[in-house]
Amino acid sequence: MLFCHLWRKSRGTTTRCLSSSSKAAAATTTNAIVELRKMQFYPSGTSIYTQSTNLCQPLLQKHLPLAFAGLPETGAIELDTAVHLYYYGDGHAERLAKQAAMALDLNMMQYVGDVEACLLRQSSEIYVEASIVKDFDEITGLKYWSSLEANNDRSGDNIADDSGSTRSGSAIVELRKYQLRLGYDTVPKFLSFYSEALPYKLKALGTHPTTQLVTILNAEIGSLNTVYEVWKHGGKIPGHEDSTDYCGCSALEMSRQASRGVMEWRNGIAQIAELAVTFDTTILKPMECSPLK
Repeated sequence: MLFCHLWRKSRGTTTRCLSSSSKAAAATTTNAIVELRKMQFYPSGTSIYTQSTNLCQPLLQKHLPLAFAGLPETGAIELDTAVHLYYYGDGHAERLAKQAAMALDLNMMQYVGDVEACLLRQSSEIYVEASIVKDFDEITGLKYWSSLEANNDRSGDNIADDSGSTRSGSAIVELRKYQLRLGYDTVPKFLSFYSEALPYKLKALGTHPTTQLVTILNAEIGSLNTVYEVWKHGGKIPGHEDSTDYCGCSALEMSRQASRGVMEWRNGIAQIAELAVTFDTTILKPMECSPLK
């Protein structure tokens, strides 16, 4: 009963530049937390988990502030591992309250039981969004994506196939993980270097128009001195929902090459490299139930 036990006991706009009202709604609060949950399944069980989770989207939306759900296509995170990001605006108190409510919902417990049967192992870590998230209009933050408004706004992003069912578009989500050396000042130094260099990366000539920085996370509980960048690439151009559905990997490569030609960004990364122990990336394919996709 590992899966059920852990869930019971523990548990932005679509444009690149948000309006002032939308940005205010998406601003992070001092006590907000983000849960990064990874669930690894037996290979034969991944499809069962995916089908069950997509079918139970309304139930999950009722109980959990899900901002993202996806599966790795390639990179550092092992295959057959679901990655979820939950945004709890009221922090640990909200997280505990939602878990208590889930335990009383028989339908939710049925879903948990179905998924638990496919589960090999899982982990949970707590992060906070970096203060620089609210300093850049280009960064949506996770609060937007976990809201009902975002779920409704993004409902049109699924594409009907020949069978009449729906599948996700061509967008991908890129997780960039920095494991920094120990020290109380390491994360603040990272964020200082990062915030100084980021504007040059965001406006780099040749950046694909679908590339968006979703959030910056640093660890509170788990692997401390860990920082994640979360980027979205591909799909439709934000604010132009009638545009081409661009390939996420192609958009990622175009934006990556553009940033490598910007000396200010390269200098910033060189400073960050002095703080880092390891750095890795993972490309994730959003699930149909994911608000961020």
